[in-house]
Amino acid sequence: MSLTPDTPPPPTDARIARELRPLPALIFSSRWLQLPLYLGLIIAQCVYVVLFGKELWHLVTHSFDFSEQQIMLVVLGLIDVVMISNLLIMVIVGGYETFVSRLELEGHPDRPEWFSHVNASILKIKLAMAIIGISSIHLLRTFIEAGNLGSSRATNYTETGVMWQTIIHVAFILSAIGIAAVERISAPTADKH
Repeated sequence: MSLTPDTPPPPTDARIARELRPLPALIFSSRWLQLPLYLGLIIAQCVYVVLFGKELWHLVTHSFDFSEQQIMLVVLGLIDVVMISNLLIMVIVGGYETFVSRLELEGHPDRPEWFSHVNASILKIKLAMAIIGISSIHLLRTFIEAGNLGSSRATNYTETGVMWQTIIHVAFILSAIGIAAVERISAPTADKH
């Protein structure tokens, strides 16, 4: 794109800030206060990579000692770590792009498919679905281990704990349905003009 004398330069944060009055410029610039939060989530992502490696090593070194149920529980733990990590990526990338600044990844070969239509509404629904997935993994692990309730084998779960975990999972599902319904109702459609 060549600039002719008639073509104004594209707006930049600095130019926009200069054109705004001081209070609106301060408010607009305050979005950068979220940057340390996103950097902290990147550090949390690193911790999850270490946790995944530790759990994977635990699985490999005990693969001949573990029962099928123990292997399944460790694998579910690995899946749980991956799903939480995916949730972190959605929050870091989607949140930064939506609330802080553009990442300008148009045309990048590694750009995620969902990234082209990310906005606060889509992000809320994706996060709700990710939380339901994580809750499902936890509930499945609970149900597997709850099979030991009432037997001589020790378990970390009680009948009341299993019941409450199920109720909370159902609440997550109902919340996600509610969020999706509100977004669908409030989304502008082409025929409403």
